[in-house]
Amino acid sequence: MKIVIIGDGKVGHKLAKQLSEEDHDIVLIDHKSAKLKNSMNELDVIGIEGDGASHEVLIEAGIDTANLAIACTSSDSMNMMCCLLAKKLGAEKTIARVRNPVYYKQMYLIKDDLRLSMAVNPELEVAEEISRVLIFPSASKIETFAKGKVELVEFKVEQGTPIDGLSLEELSKKYSHSVLICAVKRDQKVLIPGGSFVLKPGDRIYIASSHKGIEKFFKVTGKFKNRVSTVIVCGGSRVSYYLSKKLSNMGIQVKIIERDYDRCMELCELLPDVTIIHGDATNHELLEEEGIDKVGAFVALTGIDEENIIMSIYAKTRKASKIVTKVNSEPLASIVEDIGIETVVSPKTVTADTILGYVRAMQNSLASANIETVYRLVNNQIEAIEFIIREKTSYLGIPIKEMKLKDNLLIACVVRKRKIIIPDGDEYLKVGDSVIVVTTCHRFNDLNDIFKVEG
Repeated sequence: MKIVIIGDGKVGHKLAKQLSEEDHDIVLIDHKSAKLKNSMNELDVIGIEGDGASHEVLIEAGIDTANLAIACTSSDSMNMMCCLLAKKLGAEKTIARVRNPVYYKQMYLIKDDLRLSMAVNPELEVAEEISRVLIFPSASKIETFAKGKVELVEFKVEQGTPIDGLSLEELSKKYSHSVLICAVKRDQKVLIPGGSFVLKPGDRIYIASSHKGIEKFFKVTGKFKNRVSTVIVCGGSRVSYYLSKKLSNMGIQVKIIERDYDRCMELCELLPDVTIIHGDATNHELLEEEGIDKVGAFVALTGIDEENIIMSIYAKTRKASKIVTKVNSEPLASIVEDIGIETVVSPKTVTADTILGYVRAMQNSLASANIETVYRLVNNQIEAIEFIIREKTSYLGIPIKEMKLKDNLLIACVVRKRKIIIPDGDEYLKVGDSVIVVTTCHRFNDLNDIFKVEG
């Protein structure tokens, strides 16, 4: 596919990197020549210097033959203008990053007029991700499939817990057949485990099931934690706004600590049920005054990664039961996980993954089994892909144990007429099934790709 990306910022660069690695033809537009030159040296992309809202620049980029235009500059209005012009000049599909809550709230009214295929709000997406783990704090990370029916949950194995030292086969027999451990991260390596795999302290495991199935698993293994009732949010960013609004609507008590007085006053008007505190969240005395020792969750959401990390480390020393840290830098995110901060979120990564899923869906619009959802986990080492089987194909009706699947992948879950199936070897696939595949391989564009090629 030919994809034009307007804006070589954090999101644009990450998208250009991921999409070029999947053999798409990428044209990157930005008005900063130095930044564009670095991207062209690093990535397999064509760079066009100029304004993405310029007719001439878009024509030079070949927008009239583009399958997709993605506008992800720092300006919402610029992004919407770029998409409108790109569509007018012949781009097949358009995606705009829209961050302003006022704009995004009204997007449903003007999306068709702007001829937008998709609008992505990074801050809202991250707030949704954080809210999921605060509602279900036993998990470090939660992704959803099949319109929320299936969850893929990450959590860490702790020493001395009931699952420490068990093989997956023993764990299944002892506790539950309703969940499947489909991936494990151990010592920076990611594995798709078999039944003989033995869990050790420090392993990060990924389990797939329904919400009820995972909740039951956590209860019987002693990992279950009730939904948090109080939250301290550091920083009054847009993510903080979206998150606090959602949590307060659920009856959760939220405090936001923000150092900018004018922003505090804005938040007081926008969030009447949330306590807004004017102060510096890096001040340990202030955090103690506001009850960091007793709070259900501590969420660091300032615009500075290093501040978020330092505050989270302090919260960990104060035994905060749940800590969430926003870190956009991928190298820093890895370090944070290594020091024991389990839940790390990134607007850049969430946005790129959302758009990547849309691109995959475009690629497979005519295939027999279309991609519905794609998530990349553990620094892109794992992909969890949801396929939908839309018509009869050669692999239907064959027991999974007889399927010749490629290495390093697992059929984690099947959703059939609202029923969630954790498949055993005797299960088989049918038309209409949602099939969730977890793999350490990339570039699967169709369910047929998971099978070995005979001969």
